[in-house]
Amino acid sequence: MEFNIIISGVGGQGNVRAAQIIGLAALKSGYDVKITDIYGIAQRGGSVVSHVRIGKNIYSPLIEEHKADIVIGLEPMECLRAVINFLKVKGIVITNTRPIYPIEVNIGRAKYPDINYLISLIKKIAKFVLAFDATKIAEDIGLPIVTNIVLIGALIGLNIIPLKKELIIEAIKESIPYNIEENIRAFNEGFSIGLKEKLSLNSLL
Repeated sequence: MEFNIIISGVGGQGNVRAAQIIGLAALKSGYDVKITDIYGIAQRGGSVVSHVRIGKNIYSPLIEEHKADIVIGLEPMECLRAVINFLKVKGIVITNTRPIYPIEVNIGRAKYPDINYLISLIKKIAKFVLAFDATKIAEDIGLPIVTNIVLIGALIGLNIIPLKKELIIEAIKESIPYNIEENIRAFNEGFSIGLKEKLSLNSLL
């Protein structure tokens, strides 16, 4: 059994931390894990793609093109890029719908695509797409930076990888030894969203 997960976003969104949490929980579950992070030109504000490979005998840390089972998008445009480059045919996508505008958009030299249009393109490639404003949930908790934890919760709630909720929570506590209450709440909020969508996903499998 092998699972290849791509986590895409921009610098400062918590890509690396999300990959570490999933990887640590997988190690606690007895799996072999390989993780690597690919950065764009700017570490903060530039593209970041994290590769997480989970299985029994994993050798390469990189996921080949169109071999990812799951893409988790912290930012919708970056999610689409990752889906195009890495998602296998009829793979699964979990994405935040809150955009982070690049400088070209902020200064009026470019226009950010309509979010619904971006999601529609992702749906043409993926078998199942769970898209929601994870940043809004994090903001309501009082800590916008936990957007990544909300999305991890949705992943575990969908029950598409063999990692127990309790081990993810352990990994969160070990990886983020501060704001623990907010991080656990963020995970549980995302978990509830994933759990609600589980039946819809199961009907497609």
